[in-house]
Amino acid sequence: MESRKYQLTDFLPTTKKELELRGWDEVDVVLFTGDAYVDHPSFANAVIGRTLEAEGLRVAIVPQPNWQDDLRDFKKMGRPRLFFAVSAGNMDSMVNHYTANKRLRSDDAYSPDGRAKMRPDYTTITYCNILKRLYPDVPLVIGGIEASLRRVTHYDYWSDKLMPSILIDSKADLLIYGMGEKPLKELVKNLREGQKLSDLDDIPQTVFLSAKTPPQSIWNDITLVPHEVCLKDKKKYASNFKFIEEESNKYNAARLIQKTGDKWVVVNPPFHPLTEQEMDASFALPYTRMPHPKYRGKTIPAYEMIKFSVNLHRGCFGGCAFCTISAHQGKFIASRSKQSIVDEVKKITQMDDFKGYLSDLGGPSANMYAMQGKDLKICEKCKKPSCIFPVVCNNLNANHAPLLEVYRAVDKIPEVKKSFIGSGVRYDMLLHESKDTGINKSNVEYTKELITKHVSGRLKVAPEHTSTHVLNLMRKPSFGCFGKFKAQFDRINAESGLNQQLIPYFISSHPGCSDEDMAELAVQTKKMNFHLEQVQDFTPTPMTLATEIYYSGYHPYTLEPVYTAKTKEQKLNQRKFFFWYKSEYRKEIIRDLQRMKRSDLQKKLFEKN
Repeated sequence: MESRKYQLTDFLPTTKKELELRGWDEVDVVLFTGDAYVDHPSFANAVIGRTLEAEGLRVAIVPQPNWQDDLRDFKKMGRPRLFFAVSAGNMDSMVNHYTANKRLRSDDAYSPDGRAKMRPDYTTITYCNILKRLYPDVPLVIGGIEASLRRVTHYDYWSDKLMPSILIDSKADLLIYGMGEKPLKELVKNLREGQKLSDLDDIPQTVFLSAKTPPQSIWNDITLVPHEVCLKDKKKYASNFKFIEEESNKYNAARLIQKTGDKWVVVNPPFHPLTEQEMDASFALPYTRMPHPKYRGKTIPAYEMIKFSVNLHRGCFGGCAFCTISAHQGKFIASRSKQSIVDEVKKITQMDDFKGYLSDLGGPSANMYAMQGKDLKICEKCKKPSCIFPVVCNNLNANHAPLLEVYRAVDKIPEVKKSFIGSGVRYDMLLHESKDTGINKSNVEYTKELITKHVSGRLKVAPEHTSTHVLNLMRKPSFGCFGKFKAQFDRINAESGLNQQLIPYFISSHPGCSDEDMAELAVQTKKMNFHLEQVQDFTPTPMTLATEIYYSGYHPYTLEPVYTAKTKEQKLNQRKFFFWYKSEYRKEIIRDLQRMKRSDLQKKLFEKN
């Protein structure tokens, strides 16, 4: 890990000594984060810190403070002039700590040397409660994915109970959800104008508590089922989610309000997505792109993964039922300019250990760069969570030509030997037949160029399941669509003399999935000669459609009941079908198939042709 090109003062300060090196006797904002401090645009703490710094503020970062000793880490920066900020980090702390079976993980990719136990469970709440105890009168702002997705009543899988908005348990004054640049800038502007943080109730993309019924605002209001009613009635709780999801994904959204105890949780609608210029400005902030020198000699696994990768855009319009991306980043794509991307690649090529290979030119989904509605007025009225399910929207400009231009511009840089696409590709968009022949041509061209020039031997795609009714619940395309893409992949490989693999991802125990569906999955994937490796149990995480179904037993949009495997035994029972080819599972699988009266599947799985 190299940082010798940079001085300590090139990083945001993390200690009192570093404040002194800058000649600061106080700071405006102290940011506490559950991750190690990596000064890179892929790490939330760096983006927040650099954004505030660009607003002219003095910002200090306290990464992974010790919450179990005399709390000196929480005191060392003293009292900030404006507010404390808290983020659990790039991941929800409970997802970071526990597997789908609630087993404690032995490592943490966002900690030095992958060390576990460098942050507490429910990191945001723990840090906030300490700060409120030490500095009860200092305003406290929370953000990051953990706070963002816990902004209203939500199901917490790890405690197996409903929890109120994280504002209640954290005692924070303001929550910023989603990507934080715009609300942070607006917050700073208001504070500079002399307003108190406790009085700010009109900043988009923020959540606050009100002691009385919130007065009318510039937005329309949607009143959610109160928290206390949710605790008693799972069906009413489920009904909330339709509005939560729709308003998270609308261009001009309503304000959500929810009674919780004797207070009201008020969720102001999101800002419009960042423009290209705003995206470029965020990525052009003076990141060193390195871990802080305090980690010299140590490895931060998450940094090593993205060290030679470039994020092209934010947002995802896939709307997958089990995914939190659109709840946090929204469905509207915010893309960087080609020049901004090329400039970042050139910085990477100057790194001492760069060998010419970029690990990823990607985003939440690799191939949504620069895509938006053809007629934005239609998008402004739309409330669908997905632009590509159940079919690709006629109004979506799914042209891959701008992305191809980016790939080609990057590959022209002399120091770049090869650029890979490590992010998942939405193959259903590549197969879509548009009325626009230009888009169809770009899809064919992109598919060929992706497979022949940008695959590092293995291409990741995510069919997720084979069952039509499970895929419908997931909001994923039919398995037949994956079959068509595999045929294309195999044909292009053969024509190009390549021997590359397609690596499909699958999920077991997803709402709606039965043991029989998993048995069918085993047969279908065997037919395609897959011995599955990239598999996982469904993990319920706050603010996804699938999690609401898992907890409540009802689909929030229809309020019809849906079966979900819940117990450890039920989940393991489904998971074993992924591994039908392993001898240790054979007897159990045959027993289950006989119980299902599916001798036809037994024959297909275990009898030689």
